[in-house]
Amino acid sequence: MTIDHVDLSRIDLNLLVALDALLAERNVTRAAARIGIGQSAMSSSLARLRTTFGDELLTRAPEGMRATPRALALAAPVRTLLRQIQSLVRRDEAFDPRSVTRTFTIGLPDSTEVLLGPRLLAYLREHAPGISLLLRSIDRIRILQELDADRVDLGIGTFSHGQTHHKQRLLYRDRYVCLFNAELVGLEPPISLDDYLRFPHVLTSLKETAHGVVDDALALLGLRRDLAVTTPRFLAVPFLVRSAPVLTTMQERLATLFAGTLGLAVSPAPVALDEVAISMLWHASYDNDPAHRWLRQTLLALADDAAQVG
Repeated sequence: MTIDHVDLSRIDLNLLVALDALLAERNVTRAAARIGIGQSAMSSSLARLRTTFGDELLTRAPEGMRATPRALALAAPVRTLLRQIQSLVRRDEAFDPRSVTRTFTIGLPDSTEVLLGPRLLAYLREHAPGISLLLRSIDRIRILQELDADRVDLGIGTFSHGQTHHKQRLLYRDRYVCLFNAELVGLEPPISLDDYLRFPHVLTSLKETAHGVVDDALALLGLRRDLAVTTPRFLAVPFLVRSAPVLTTMQERLATLFAGTLGLAVSPAPVALDEVAISMLWHASYDNDPAHRWLRQTLLALADDAAQVG
């Protein structure tokens, strides 16, 4: 499409910066602070944006401000456009991880943090000492909202959904195994399905519901298990298992780490369970950001190294 320079010149592109901040914060005061202007100036920008797009864009709601369908449709293209403009005007042509200073906010469960976190931290200290991490525990639903609001740079976990402006890349696949204290339960690997059902279980559920993939698999067989404890914290599970005659089912990489550290036993799960895919998720506007791209490539390499060692 041919660019209409005359028509485009009538548009203040700074309004797009204001729009991006407003859609991220859903609050005029916070949006103004985000880009360093006064509240009245942001209110004026919102009024001009409404005129430009012929839409209210943001309307008052009990929880603050609610984006209209038109505003929601604009969010991803505006964010991507601003990232592209930013890349065009930046003077640094080459990305040097040793000299860059930046903080990345990553949302991930503690299970993935304990597996990848130590490797990533060690690598950054050696190769990119100016890069720091802000790690946040976040669920797979809220991560999309946090990415869209630019409060999280990258999500790591199991993701089954997203929108066209959310990019996803597989880090690794893992299978489920059973973890237990062999001395307390009196079993040695591999355990049978009868033994698996004879002892109560510890379940990790980020949704705070006493139901997981194991329960779905057992239901197909007309079976059920007894749950002794349900917790949202993966790191508490091995200590619970070590202290009582109970079983738990978790990803093999994590179970192997816990077993070696705490003297626990690992056995193949005696029920058919699908593999779990651990992926990275990010906003498309960061696709060509050099530092972000470097971080994603680094995580891929570290995950692959961990698989080779495992």
